[in-house]
Amino acid sequence: MTRFGYTLMTEQSGPKDLVRYAIAAEEAGFDFEVSSDHYSPWLSSQGHAPYAWTVLGAVAQATERVDLATYVTCPTMRYHPAVVAQKAATLQILADGRFTLGLGSGENLNEHVVGEGWPTVRRRQAMLREAIQIIRDLLCGEHVDRKGDYFEVDSARLWDLPDTPVPIGVAVSSGETAASFAPVADHLIAVAPDADIVDGWRQARRSAAAPQESRVIGQLPICWDTDRESAIKRAHAEFRWFAGGWPVNADLPTPAGFAAATKFVRPEDVAENIACGSDFGKIIEQARAYTEAGFTDIALVQVGGDHQDRFLSEAAEPLLAELRTSV
Repeated sequence: MTRFGYTLMTEQSGPKDLVRYAIAAEEAGFDFEVSSDHYSPWLSSQGHAPYAWTVLGAVAQATERVDLATYVTCPTMRYHPAVVAQKAATLQILADGRFTLGLGSGENLNEHVVGEGWPTVRRRQAMLREAIQIIRDLLCGEHVDRKGDYFEVDSARLWDLPDTPVPIGVAVSSGETAASFAPVADHLIAVAPDADIVDGWRQARRSAAAPQESRVIGQLPICWDTDRESAIKRAHAEFRWFAGGWPVNADLPTPAGFAAATKFVRPEDVAENIACGSDFGKIIEQARAYTEAGFTDIALVQVGGDHQDRFLSEAAEPLLAELRTSV
């Protein structure tokens, strides 16, 4: 059965509001909640970028049932993998075993701030593989003292380990990268309903004799509103960056860059790709594309920081009911 989640979009809401939305989303019946981990919003119109790990720590204490995850954290530049391992272990303790560590190779938008430049995609993926191994070793309670190709860890161990191991999800954008990360991660994360990615992942896990009960977690942006024109306008103002696709989104360095790259994206272009308005039909259609591609989990993104309360109080429960019946 497909699980449906709610996205704590740190780019469009402040930290106290995010915690409040997390509580409301659990009460509305979502199965899990994921949090973005950004230093900057994609567009200045979104207006926020609180520290995701502090927010998740508060959410872990404010909720009881929903699973939690980063969607996603880059453990290679802004954070050293040894620090990510410590954060993940602590959060898993606070969440009583409900946390999954979602990892990815990052975006220039968030990682350039530490002044280390922006590597090529091939190097970023190699860095991610090495980082995952360090994180794995530390989460297993090992004493880690190593110098790898990209990271050095000097006599490190974690002193507070959770009783429940921390599962690791990895974000990929092609079947090739899915296959390369399948042996080292537990779950797959992707933002497009691409069956080739899922097939590449599952075939590689079979070849590596890895457990087959791996989750495949996707994300679906929507812009619910009783006024469809207002929804389209809001989606265009705050979410047109989504049209760039992963190769563009990974390399642009600033919100101003995203604004320039998307200045010719029209409201009607956004409305073709993001379900806008109060009709659940297009949301269900787009969600079905994920399940048909083999996804087990779909995290919804409600566009607009000022429209979360109405969505959660008016639309979330009936939408979830229809999704669970129709998808």
